[in-house]
Amino acid sequence: MFCVAQRTICIGRPGRRLKALARAAMRHQQTNGNGNIQAPHQPRNVLGGPLQCCCTSPRTGYYRDGFCRTDASDVGRHVICAKVTREFLEFTASRGNDLSTPAPRYDFPGLQPGDKWCLCAVRWREALQEGKAPPVFLHCTHAKALEYVTLEELKRHALDWSADQQGGNNGHN
Repeated sequence: MFCVAQRTICIGRPGRRLKALARAAMRHQQTNGNGNIQAPHQPRNVLGGPLQCCCTSPRTGYYRDGFCRTDASDVGRHVICAKVTREFLEFTASRGNDLSTPAPRYDFPGLQPGDKWCLCAVRWREALQEGKAPPVFLHCTHAKALEYVTLEELKRHALDWSADQQGGNNGHN
């Protein structure tokens, strides 16, 4: 998956601190042989392979480096790379997390349907239970997501999974 760095988006914390974290994360990124940005220390995705970049425009991830990486300080576990839908944006706003409205204070432009974003695993699970889960990208979803949802649930909503990858087991809705 090709990712192009364009801007830093900071939300939920003081902007200056997050911008410094994003700059530090970008310094530590490496590219693989085909030019794709790879995270350091090779975190794993839900399929067991190297975690791929979710999106850098808008810049997503707990570290705002484009990856759905996490650590102990990420209480929301922003580990599921999803293509947000209008239905999901309305659902999450109804739960108190409005991702559509720009927040200039945090250099956050707001999300539009079709944007890719690292979602909190618990919120994605809630959306799944309500029939409003947005589609996901398995190669960009951190293995920690499996502590909250099953691989089969993710596969049923995956945009980067097909039946022929599992010998006839259909991974699409």
